[in-house]
Amino acid sequence: MPDSPASAGKSPEPTPIPHPNYRPLKAYAFDPSQGRYFGNYMTLNVKYERLQPGPIGAQIAVIDYDASNQCYYEPVNLDDDPILIRNGLDPTESDPRFHQQMVYAVVKETIERFEFALGRPIHWRADRDRKDAPYRGKLRIFPHCMQEANAYYDPSVHAILFGYFAAPPEDELNLPGQTIFTCLSHDIVAHETTHALIDGIRPYFMECTSVDTPAFHEAFADIVALLQHFSMPDVMREAIAGTHGLLQMAKLSPYAAKGSEGERINAQIARDNPLVSLARQFGGAMKMRAGLRSAIGTPPDSHELDSKTEPHERGSILVAAVFDAYFTSYVKKTRDLMALAGANADNDADTTADLRPDLVNRLADEASTTAKEFEHICIRALDYCPVTDIQFGDFLQALITADYDLVPDDQYGYRSAFIDAFRSRGIRPYASSYSEEALRWGGPDVKAGSTLQCSGMYALLQQQTTEEDFRNKQKLNAQLIYKFALEHAEKLGLDPVDKAKSPINVFSFHPVLRTAPDGRPLLEMVAQVLQTMTSPGDNGGPPVKVHGGAALVFNVDGTVRYAIHKRVSRMAKAQSEFLTHLQNSSALAPYHDTATAQINFRALHRGY
Repeated sequence: MPDSPASAGKSPEPTPIPHPNYRPLKAYAFDPSQGRYFGNYMTLNVKYERLQPGPIGAQIAVIDYDASNQCYYEPVNLDDDPILIRNGLDPTESDPRFHQQMVYAVVKETIERFEFALGRPIHWRADRDRKDAPYRGKLRIFPHCMQEANAYYDPSVHAILFGYFAAPPEDELNLPGQTIFTCLSHDIVAHETTHALIDGIRPYFMECTSVDTPAFHEAFADIVALLQHFSMPDVMREAIAGTHGLLQMAKLSPYAAKGSEGERINAQIARDNPLVSLARQFGGAMKMRAGLRSAIGTPPDSHELDSKTEPHERGSILVAAVFDAYFTSYVKKTRDLMALAGANADNDADTTADLRPDLVNRLADEASTTAKEFEHICIRALDYCPVTDIQFGDFLQALITADYDLVPDDQYGYRSAFIDAFRSRGIRPYASSYSEEALRWGGPDVKAGSTLQCSGMYALLQQQTTEEDFRNKQKLNAQLIYKFALEHAEKLGLDPVDKAKSPINVFSFHPVLRTAPDGRPLLEMVAQVLQTMTSPGDNGGPPVKVHGGAALVFNVDGTVRYAIHKRVSRMAKAQSEFLTHLQNSSALAPYHDTATAQINFRALHRGY
């Protein structure tokens, strides 16, 4: 029994109630055009934190300033009692406060997916603002920044800027003149957040060093946005029922069969599968009825990369390769379920028989779980990518290495599916073959049986308590790795270090704790060593700074497990040739600063 109350006239001490682990917030799973179909009115459970009106949290600041109308909109206070008790505001196009809630929820959810997959907290691109500047160290989100059919991440202001615009008269999906808010598209919010996250993890991917670099940025952001849909069980159940288990299909079966007179009502018309296209409302307004970009399910063509240089078109090939591997894995994992149910998973035309509800639930669980695992593999692979000059072939090697590190036995054949899909799309790595062993990155260049160890790393296993504590420990570890890299430059794939002509800089160091599917923990350390060289400009132009370096993965004892390098001396020639190509290329020139080759997302995303 509980203790008896305190003596008369004296109140008992209040018992503190802990804060909840999660904050449920309502959002659109797709965008307003989907109505309530496909579980479009959904609730996202994001980690709880105390918020200021905006909302403004530890990592994100939503600032609802409309630059076109030069006004602020009333900020939402998600800690208001009436909002808390309703799990957030209901989805609506008319209230800017719901727009603020939605961008916060989707950005926060995407951050949490990255942190889980990477096994460490994420950090944004270094903020050069003065220490007392408002929102310093946070990603700024502007839900209604400009009247423009655009949304983009701007690294110079550490912000994602969302536009809004009027639908054109010829739009068949939206009412003519209807306001389209890009901040209400789950796809667009997740896509732009991914750009910001990549920039924090690999900031030198912003330098366009080949046709693959901007295409990779676009493709990876699309992959994350699309896989988030596939990991939503409610969405998956309706999709599996509508495709009869064939998720790659572009169309869903109609609710009712056609009569002798053909299609007479909407229930007899096959609907688009929203899982395999992006931002349907925005795409409809921009005269792209199938969504923004959808290469999923297209036939493989090993020569397609030879002719495509526009970032979205080229990136769609990488998206198609990843989803080819996903669908292949899903089909293999569910083949026995489909066979037991008497369904045919091999014939797209055999979609007449409805699947039983229990089978739909089993297939949805399997598809959702597989999507989460694929998303984790893709995100985790970022730590196994080079520091700069990302190529599609590099990403394949990063995928294979990252997955092997955590799941050596590959029970479901994910790595084989990736290899086959990338090979069929003509994505070629710099490896001796497409075998898994050849595709895994190697360690430092040492004699067989030898290792390279960076001993004495400071406080690697201690929990960082504050951002300042994290920064201080990172500096100490960076100093150790800097001395280590100077001493072993050649073995780590760096050029001989001349502090005046080819200096090196350790600009990122993170201990990571990842958990394998069987519950086994994997503790590693990842670091980035950057090497800089000034290259003479072509045709008398100004000198150009060129970057190379090595991404290092250490075991817990400091042994170098992988040294993923791009020599700066080789990069100098390649980047000089590419800058010349960039200035002469009509497909690429509008999307970059041709002097520095920095990606310009505002130009790249205009009209998506």
